[in-house]
Amino acid sequence: MRTCDVCHDGTVTSFVVGLDHVQVAIPVGGEVVADGFYVDILGFEMLERPAAMAPRGGRWYGSGPVQVHLGVEEDFRPAKKAHPALVVREFTTLCGRLTDAGVEIRESHDIPGVVRVHVSDPFGNRLELIDADSL
Repeated sequence: MRTCDVCHDGTVTSFVVGLDHVQVAIPVGGEVVADGFYVDILGFEMLERPAAMAPRGGRWYGSGPVQVHLGVEEDFRPAKKAHPALVVREFTTLCGRLTDAGVEIRESHDIPGVVRVHVSDPFGNRLELIDADSL
């Protein structure tokens, strides 16, 4: 165990072992528009949601072990600061697809050696995309 995982009395302080999913809000009726971005551009697959959740609206997407859930909010406001950071392969190709789709790409050079950009989904939610080859 690393020392940062253990308190001075020997008890474990680090309990988190993974991230199951990230949830992003969308407006009522935004599912089809979301599919166009998250499936057609970013390349996620649509996942089946539990039947009990279907009446709530929204979508679940997955790519390997990564999941993004979209939840419908009546009083929707986009997340302009809070954001998921997605590690992506074929970074340049994906950025080209985003540009071709009219998505503004905002480069970020704050972290030395890490190639990353910020984009907004069709609802204005901020997403960070990190080039897997730079990690």
